[in-house]
Amino acid sequence: MFQIRQRRSTLTSALIIFELIYHSVVHSVRSSHGNAIMSLLTNLMQMAIMVLAFYIMFSLLGIKSAGLRGDFLIYIMTGIFLYMTHVKAVGAVSGAAGPSSAMMLHAPMNTIIAIASSALSSLYLQVLSMLVILFGYYMIGNNFTIDQPTSALAMLMLAWFTGCSIGLVLLAIKPWAPGFVATFTLIYQRANMIASGKMFVANAMPGYMLVMFDWNPLFHIIDQSRGFSFINYNPRYSNWEYPLMVGVTLIMIGLMGEFYTRRNASVSWAARR
Repeated sequence: MFQIRQRRSTLTSALIIFELIYHSVVHSVRSSHGNAIMSLLTNLMQMAIMVLAFYIMFSLLGIKSAGLRGDFLIYIMTGIFLYMTHVKAVGAVSGAAGPSSAMMLHAPMNTIIAIASSALSSLYLQVLSMLVILFGYYMIGNNFTIDQPTSALAMLMLAWFTGCSIGLVLLAIKPWAPGFVATFTLIYQRANMIASGKMFVANAMPGYMLVMFDWNPLFHIIDQSRGFSFINYNPRYSNWEYPLMVGVTLIMIGLMGEFYTRRNASVSWAARR
């Protein structure tokens, strides 16, 4: 009933928030499996199986020449890694704890911490899995070289950022239409198997096909990442500014929507699901 309020400095408050985010990230990583290592191995196997499946498919179809001059497996990885990072971020952020969640009953916890922890845990798993696969591929004797590694990594972060922005908009809509959000998230993730353009090179696509993919920010990001990864490829029909603007716009819309939802959410909504 009676509490003594202690005034905290800005630095102390920031450290408390970072500590909460850290523990929430650990909780998110371990949510899929009690053992954090097994959670990482599960994600690693998903990514490795997808890379192997696409490599076998391209080999059987005999369309390796459709790739770039350079390491063909790196060509596949640039598409798979960014696709996985993007769709996993969408799923993680859209599935974060909402304002009516039981976790929000604890005073230090809030929706921003839940969103940040879900986004960072997704990024952690994807980056670590990517580094393990690239390290293993390099150590077996394929001494590949990334032309501009810093810029290629920036495209990975941009894929994660745009995924978080889309997930944030879906999270704001989720309490109002949970069924629609679940269906849309699934459709969006499956549609990007093709719509992301990870199986194509934009420079080699005819104009009538290019307009079918040009709307997708992930298509631009993957094409730009290949331009930074391969010295022989210069993207002409994509740019990184468009995905960045889309991401910033959706983040602003998502934050406004999340604020409105948080102010109007009711715990009794959970009974309807």
